[in-house]
Amino acid sequence: MSTPLDLNLKHLHALAAVYHHGGISAAAPHVNLSQPALTQAIARLEKQLDAPLFDRQPGGMSPTEAAGLLVPRIERALAYIAHGVRGARRAQRLPAMPAVERRVTLGQLRALAAVDTAGSFTLAASRAGVSQPAIYRAVHELAEVIETPLMVRRGKTVQPTPAATRMLRLVRLALSELSAGVDELASLRSQQGGRVALGVMPLARAILLPQVLARFARAHPGATVNVIEGPYAELLGDLREGSRDLLIGAMRDKLPVRDIAQEGLFDDDPVIVARSGHPLAATQGIHFPQLLDYPWVIAATGAPVRARWERMFRQHGHEPPRLRIECGSVLITRGLLLEDDWLTLMSRDQFVFERRAGLLCEIGRAGDDLRRRIGLTTRADWHPTRLQQAFVETFRQVCTERNDAGDEAWPFRFPTP
Repeated sequence: MSTPLDLNLKHLHALAAVYHHGGISAAAPHVNLSQPALTQAIARLEKQLDAPLFDRQPGGMSPTEAAGLLVPRIERALAYIAHGVRGARRAQRLPAMPAVERRVTLGQLRALAAVDTAGSFTLAASRAGVSQPAIYRAVHELAEVIETPLMVRRGKTVQPTPAATRMLRLVRLALSELSAGVDELASLRSQQGGRVALGVMPLARAILLPQVLARFARAHPGATVNVIEGPYAELLGDLREGSRDLLIGAMRDKLPVRDIAQEGLFDDDPVIVARSGHPLAATQGIHFPQLLDYPWVIAATGAPVRARWERMFRQHGHEPPRLRIECGSVLITRGLLLEDDWLTLMSRDQFVFERRAGLLCEIGRAGDDLRRRIGLTTRADWHPTRLQQAFVETFRQVCTERNDAGDEAWPFRFPTP
């Protein structure tokens, strides 16, 4: 099968026209192609995609299920490209140029995205398996078509111009839509396969997500799930550009951008954690001021857990102590707790194995006001494939089961100030 980037944008536009107009003769005037050329374009697409797109009948052409899955994604991809090209030209204060996006190619768009990622024509060419002159020529021709400079050299690297930066996110979303369309066709043929790309924030539940992944993998043995853990800002950028399908983790009280949507699925109750031999470990009903006598390790300013930690102290009438170590890595934090009398805030799931092994323990609850809503973050205009939708449904089901079962009873609470 061809990848989306091997396809011809003009052929994809022709496919959408035939789909909506019901036949070759009716669609030909709308795509400026002769009937024989349009017939050949559709036939080539069917060969590349290894899927029949129309049933040919004496009374006309009837779209197949494959066409019904693919055409909406083609139209969204074409709309992203058109929007991106218009935005790049507006950034240069250039007048509108009708249908200029029809003159660009997927190869040119692929080259632009590759050079932006690599920061170098040479490195981009090496990663793409093409020659450096070829990828340079593709970017240069794209700039000529839309009459907009796209790359500038800064030292040893090349960087996108402001106009190209406005265009790139939409280009990547277009490529993501076409990739999803090809996945849909592959799944239609084999009833399996496809991909889901997850971004997971460090504070996502360490037990629940593996349960979701295991259940989904059993139900969809041919699927591939790619999981990347990272900080929110980085994963959000990937999501908005289409390289991540959804994010899993703590929701933001205020959306940082308008083009994303959040769905809360369960509440997480942070607790204060220490090593099992900590002086406070044997104390029941401890008083809050005792927590000021020990060092804390918490993520840097800007992380949701940091804001909640600071609020916890202020709610009890104290300024947060000075942090000697700021760290957002759960792995490093757990290791540090085992070395000395450090304290931290964690989800109970994040140290469940150390607790069962008798290495770490809960000192007390952080308080009801510090609960976090955990859930899914997606693009507001995301149209999941059937496989991606199946993953979302699996996640919701496991969360519902977890909520119905309830957490264990955790007895230690701070006295009300």
